[in-house]
This record gives sequence, C-alpha cells and structure tokens, in this order.
Amino acid sequence: MNTQRSSDALVRAPSNGSITPGYMPGFGNDFETEALPGALPQGQNSPQKCGYGLYAEQLSGTAFTAPRGQNERSWCYRIRPSVRHVNAFTPIELPLWRSAPCLTPGLSSLGQYRWDPLEHSGESLNWITGMRTMTSAGDVTLQSGMASHIYLVTHSMQDEYFFSADGELLVVPQEGELRFCTELGVIDVGPQEIAILPRGLVYRVEVISGPARGFVCENYGQKFDLPNRGPIGANCLANPRDFKCPVAAFEDRDAPSRVVIKWCGTFHETWIDHSPLDVVAWHGNYCPYKYDLRTYSPVGAILFDHPDPSIFTVLTAPSGQEGTANIDFVLFRERWLVAENSFRPPWYHKNVMSELMGNIYGVYDAKPDGFMPGSMSLHNCMLPHGPDRQAFDHATEEALVPERLSETMSFMFETRFPQQLTPFAAQEAPMQQDYQAVWRTLEKKFDGTPGLK
Repeated sequence: MNTQRSSDALVRAPSNGSITPGYMPGFGNDFETEALPGALPQGQNSPQKCGYGLYAEQLSGTAFTAPRGQNERSWCYRIRPSVRHVNAFTPIELPLWRSAPCLTPGLSSLGQYRWDPLEHSGESLNWITGMRTMTSAGDVTLQSGMASHIYLVTHSMQDEYFFSADGELLVVPQEGELRFCTELGVIDVGPQEIAILPRGLVYRVEVISGPARGFVCENYGQKFDLPNRGPIGANCLANPRDFKCPVAAFEDRDAPSRVVIKWCGTFHETWIDHSPLDVVAWHGNYCPYKYDLRTYSPVGAILFDHPDPSIFTVLTAPSGQEGTANIDFVLFRERWLVAENSFRPPWYHKNVMSELMGNIYGVYDAKPDGFMPGSMSLHNCMLPHGPDRQAFDHATEEALVPERLSETMSFMFETRFPQQLTPFAAQEAPMQQDYQAVWRTLEKKFDGTPGLK
C-alpha cells in the first residue's frame, strides 16, 4: 500500500458550517492527513498526550485479526472521543427504509419488474427521511446480503448526523448534487460520480443543488473492493488513482445536535450538545471515497461475440465463495461496438445472480423504450430476461460497422441473493405493470431450414 500525506488540509468549519472539500488519490491506500500542523502523531498511534489536547481513537472496519491485505482501520485524533457523541438511544420509525430479511405475507417477488422514475412530491425530505427501499436480500443481522434504495432529498441536514452500523453505502446520484460532511473529511458528489460511505462513519448530508435523486446500494457484507483483473492485467476498468479520499476537515461547533444510528435494521436517535465531526487528523485505510464514473475504462470484444457483463465490474464485495460476489457494481457507459458477425446487445439469459439495474442518463441499448433516466428494473434469480423486440430487430438487421454508443450510462447492482420487493416497491412506487409485454411480440422464426438465416 502507498501512503498519501496531506498537511495543507482544511481547518475548522466557518460559522455557517460550510467546508470546501479537498482530496487525496488512490484506492485502498494508507493515507495520512491533518487539518492543523502537528496534529498527527509520528512514529506511534497512541501517545500519552496528543497534540492540541486531542484524543486518539481507532475506527476499525474489519476484525482485528483480518488478513493483512484485508485489514482496514484508521486512527483518528479528535476533539472529543466518540463515546461523547452519543447518549441514551431512543427508537424512531423510518418505515420506508427497510432491511433484509423483508418478507411480506402475500407479496411475491417472483417476476421481472421495472419502475418509472420516482418523482419528487414537494415534501421536504433530507437524507434520512428521503430514503425509499426497493429491494432487500440476505440478512442484515448476519452481515450478509444487501438492500437497494432510491433517495429523494430536497434539503440539507441541520445539526443532524447519521451513521449505519449495518453496512457501507454505495451512492449513485442521478440528479442533483450532494455534499457528505464526514468525520474524515468532505466529499461532493453528483451525477456520473459515486460515493462509498463505510460502515460506522458519522456524516451529515447537505444539498448543493437539488432536488436530488439517486440510487443507493447498502452492502451488509465485506467491503467493496476493486475486482481482480485476471488476464486483463494491471490496467483499464476502474484504476485506483481515480478514486478520491477526503483530506481531514473538522467542526468545532457547540450546538444541540441529533445523531441517528441504523443498527440491525432498526433506527435510534440520541442528542448531544456539539458536532461529532471533530476529527482534526487521521491516518489509515478505512475511509470514504468518491469516484468519477467517466474515468472508467471499459474493455470488450474486438473481433466477435459479446462477453459476460462481468467485464464491466467497477467494484465487487466478496462473499467468501470464490468468484461469487455478495454484490457487484457494474457500469454500462459510452463505448465502441465493433464485434463482427455478432449479436451486439446483451444476449438473452437466466442467471443465478439477481440483477437490479438503474439508468443514470441516456438510452440503454437493450431497452430503448421505457427505461428512462431514473428508472430501475429487477430481474431476479433464474428469471429469463434480455433485449426487447425493438432492440432484437435492430441488432439482427443492422450493418455491423463500428458503432459508438453515446449518451448512455446505466449500472447494475448484482447479488448472489434473490432480491425481495418491499411493500413500497410493490404497491407505491411507479411500477410498470405491463413491463413483460416488451418480450410478448418476440415471434417464432424457426422454419426447419438449416443455415444461419
């Protein structure tokens, strides 16, 4: 691992609480950063006395004894230890943010589903109240599986903070820009970017431009990592240098503050008298990231056939079973199609993995109609799916010259678990009731004549 150091980081927040972000490049690096000179101890993690009267505290994202290459932790030097950032917890209800297992009697998740974009209602919503769970899989208490959400955010959190003990969040904005003010620094993220927020990290979400809408993958299991490239080698796909980790920034602000925690699928609140974002310096490899999806370098067939969609994997969360992910995050962006004598769109198939797709912008080549930006679809475990009639006809008749797919960006949350619909997804979200009709006009072409026609 490389060590990235920042000593010209940002200092305390001004009176309005606004901080301008700064970043360090790299994925999985061992970073070190300080917002005040000399705040970061050298040569040891826990000195008898820390500079500036700070407290030393470790944030561990893995078990202490995890293998070295998987062990993740960061040492934080903060104004107050985090035991001062919580008081007694009181349960609260957030009925639209659900966790697995989420099984509803009489509600079947067996089928192929697609939803129109979830529209803003005019209701005032922040990051916590604006989360809408669509599917869940696995079991949050066993730290295995995931949930997919759509967020609708219209206003910033004011003296309000959140953290999840249940898993990390992969945030995929579709419209509007958000600012994540975290314990370890500040991240701005907008459409065509993603953010990864680790389990246990405290943060506040502000709206830079809105209203904001996007997708979230809540990962209960092992953290997202870069996929092994195998024969592809050291380059292409998502390169580590394009991930950005925030430099240290802190708030030294005394004000009544609400902290909400998600724990084993339940929500609780606690009240404190100060901001918990008080880490003045930190070092380690357990931290939030952002990534610009436009830097993803896709690879593909340059002679014939359509490879498996796994070649478009940006991040993968391992399951413990080799080659079978708890979650894969897959990106379909602009690219050239050059395969000869080949059906170029994704082929028809059934898959042991469950595929939840979302459209960030543009037109997805296998579904030119009905899958507009902000839409999502679910093709569950072992249920057949593939191009609609229009895409099939075009792909089988078009002249196979080099073609550039432009103005398109869609993604997939793929998991080894069957995904269960929430009552919101089945009964309130704008489900396209006739989605399966996109395949109904695929006609029998077999006539018993040998050959390729």
